[in-house]
Amino acid sequence: MEKSSTPSKAGDNILDKIVRRKKEEVALAKSRVSVKELEAYAHFGRQPLVFRDFLLDEQHTGIIAEFKRRSPSKGLINGTADVASVTQAYAQAGASALSVLTDADFFGGKAEDLQQARAANQIPILRKDFMIDEYQMLEAKAWGADIILLIAAILSPQEIAQLGSFAQSLGLNVLLEVHNLEELQASICPYVNAIGVNNRNLGDFTVDIQTSFKLVSHIPDTFLKISESAISKPQTIKELKSVGYNGFLIGENFMKTEDPGQAISDFVKCL
Repeated sequence: MEKSSTPSKAGDNILDKIVRRKKEEVALAKSRVSVKELEAYAHFGRQPLVFRDFLLDEQHTGIIAEFKRRSPSKGLINGTADVASVTQAYAQAGASALSVLTDADFFGGKAEDLQQARAANQIPILRKDFMIDEYQMLEAKAWGADIILLIAAILSPQEIAQLGSFAQSLGLNVLLEVHNLEELQASICPYVNAIGVNNRNLGDFTVDIQTSFKLVSHIPDTFLKISESAISKPQTIKELKSVGYNGFLIGENFMKTEDPGQAISDFVKCL
């Protein structure tokens, strides 16, 4: 699939660099593992879990708890955490879903992290990466993911529709991430299941929780509504719920502690 050039309004930012590197990674991955080989993976024949069922289940918190070792904005966040034990603790504390970074160069993730999280848990898992190619959807399915992420800042509306349609044809749930009203209005299509408002500007990595409050009324109720980043207090979740959000992606707040599992447990007690 032909990809559009990466948008950049203020020179070459980190997002541009990530996407350029991602194109190289995908090309290399295609040369190493064929589609036929991916389809032979044990998890490829597995029916992905339904994101909506877990996010709206009152037995869960709505939290999408993230396993993330590092980021371009913060550097090393947690270099010692074990993915299986941390994600199990997340699930036991009531997380509705897990988010696992698989980008290596910028976030320190890897395919094995997602595979280990899958082996240890029975709640939906988001493959958190910069998805630009249908091949990555096949990888996600093969590795045991249930949800894939499409970022409006790096994809055209046509690409979002094409990739979303392909992901759904594999049984995967699709989370569309937007950062402003322009992206939201341009990108909404029937081939996404949830819309996430990222409160972090991916150009300069500043955060503003008000982004979620400003955009919520513009998201049709047919989609699950997710607020991402800048959530560090239980009170913030209560406020986001009151305006209509169903899910809350939290990563750094738990991962920056010595015991992410204990951190989410303490957090949930205050909800």
